[in-house]
Amino acid sequence: MAALSTRGLISRLHHHVISPNPVPFHLLTGRFFSSDALLDGSQIVHQQPTRIITATPSIMTPNSKRTGIIAVKCGMTALWDKWGARLPITILWADDNIVTQVKTVEKEGIFALQIGCGHKRPKHLTKPEMGHFRAQGVDLKRKLKEFPVTEEYALLPVGTSLGVRHFVAGQYVDVSGTSRGKGFQGGMKRWGFKGMPASHGASLSHRSIGSTGQRDAPGKVPGAEGNFVFIKDSVYKNPDVSTLPFPTHFAGEDEGETNIEPLVADLGEVDPFLVAD
Repeated sequence: MAALSTRGLISRLHHHVISPNPVPFHLLTGRFFSSDALLDGSQIVHQQPTRIITATPSIMTPNSKRTGIIAVKCGMTALWDKWGARLPITILWADDNIVTQVKTVEKEGIFALQIGCGHKRPKHLTKPEMGHFRAQGVDLKRKLKEFPVTEEYALLPVGTSLGVRHFVAGQYVDVSGTSRGKGFQGGMKRWGFKGMPASHGASLSHRSIGSTGQRDAPGKVPGAEGNFVFIKDSVYKNPDVSTLPFPTHFAGEDEGETNIEPLVADLGEVDPFLVAD
């Protein structure tokens, strides 16, 4: 249906103002709406009920997905196991992780938690970033990362603190980050590949990478020292969900900073470096 002329629209608007029986909006504009969207000439607005999010300890299921945390890569060191083998390890610092935003299907279309790490001065933030932190009522954070989670019991209120006890000793985790830039280089220099044979049958391809993708080693933590990395539960080596705190670890009243003891995973009876793949 064609829209009404300007003169006719003004006349109907004047009639709408002085008439005791208002003309429906869809008649004024010449547009029609479905019957379930209009009732007595007024548009029905369906509002979703406000979701109440609480930090409630629960039992994790195989289909549950927890949030991850953000850490700073501090450097490398080494330990020795009971068999005398040297174990290189990477030190990560989980610098004051908190939930800075909760995303739900009703508002953003997904279930996710935005985690903030570290601290930043106001002069180093943009105005949109400052507005975001003020709207959420949280401290200014240096790094933000969004982690998808499942709806049931995995959502945490804004301001919830997350620490290293979000994970358990011996658990497999996936660590991602931005690797150190190598520029425009070949596979041997950029990724550390061995290369092709340097003698017979490898003309003009000595520094080619060859076949890849059979092994998951070396499993080095990405990024340079001082960079942020993102840690979450492993996807392909699923941990025992019965041992994981869900949705996260909540510190008890008797658990202070001075009472925290290091957690060490059980090494078992067999040296893992001597076991064949």
